[in-house]
Amino acid sequence: MLGSKAYKGPIFLSIYFKMKTNVIYCGDCKDVLTSDIEPESVDLVYLDPPFFTNKNYEIIWKDGAEKRSFDDRWEGGINHFTNWMEERLDVCKDVLKETGSIYLHCDWRATHYLRMTMDRVFGSDNFKNTIIWHFGLGGGPRDHWNRKHQDIHFYTKSKKFRFNMQYVPATSQRMKGQMKKMDDVWDIPSINNMSKERLGYPTQKPELLLERIVHASSSPGDLILDPFCGCGTAIAVAHKNDRRWIGVDISPVACRVMGDRMKDLEGIVDVEILGLPVTIEELRKSDPFKFQDYVCRRLKGRPSDKKSGDMGIDGYTIEDKTPIQVKRSDKVGRNVVDNFETAIERKGKNEGVIVGFSFSRSAYDEVARVKREKGMEIKLVKVSELL
Repeated sequence: MLGSKAYKGPIFLSIYFKMKTNVIYCGDCKDVLTSDIEPESVDLVYLDPPFFTNKNYEIIWKDGAEKRSFDDRWEGGINHFTNWMEERLDVCKDVLKETGSIYLHCDWRATHYLRMTMDRVFGSDNFKNTIIWHFGLGGGPRDHWNRKHQDIHFYTKSKKFRFNMQYVPATSQRMKGQMKKMDDVWDIPSINNMSKERLGYPTQKPELLLERIVHASSSPGDLILDPFCGCGTAIAVAHKNDRRWIGVDISPVACRVMGDRMKDLEGIVDVEILGLPVTIEELRKSDPFKFQDYVCRRLKGRPSDKKSGDMGIDGYTIEDKTPIQVKRSDKVGRNVVDNFETAIERKGKNEGVIVGFSFSRSAYDEVARVKREKGMEIKLVKVSELL
């Protein structure tokens, strides 16, 4: 176990692309963590995924993207849900440092299933605690005990991890005025309707809960990741405690809410939110390099670090490294296809993608010729198709 001394993770991928921190990503965390987060770069992951409740919280947020995601998650029942979660826990493990920790928040409906899933992904030997968050408040049923707690499963990636013991005031008269070691049952009030923290997000968690986790398993300067960021409590707490942060959520509404929340914090002038849906008009007016980044991400690719002298290739897809060329223009012509053909051959590839607002007839004719004579597959994709 490590003390509070900062750990320097691997930097080998930095020669290929510069990972951004203190940023919000709008998208499925499985895709974002695969394409935008360096392996073994994160010190602490906290995730509070939508519980297996079949409640459509997106009705509150009026968000169609989130609704589609909810529908996909629940359609196949609990096995579908745990498989869906395991895929995302796998990529969380990939980006976590060997010295890192992960806290998975869940309620009574799926806690036992997710504990078994965490054992498979992180190994049962790396289980440390199931923290009981007891929050009280509210009414209750008449036919069973009142459910007033949720579970937070705490795992590490390896046996070499950071943990800073937390202390709370003793409650007994004999030890009055003394501090005792915190245990795994935390009495912290939930967000009520009168709370100053309340943002209206249906599953919002109190900042004190996240403060205990952040202080226990990270140090100033460390990188905190929340792949189901909701209204941004984890990243807000990270910023207030001098940590770097990355928030991810599939809901555009949630991303805008957490962006506004972060802008109100001291030391933040603006917050970059990547992947938000945009209109054709907005893309036409956007910065050329931001447009290029947007297109590459929509194609599940990564933009090239070279912003000039890129030899006709602006990015590559993540899975098979297919070259991408981005044109912020209409009626992209034959000469663009010809030049891209040469660039593809130079890279030893046999396929590529060109994106533009529209294409001329001669461009389509040239794509057909290249396929007929060389067997090379060049796809012409309109920007409107990406939206």
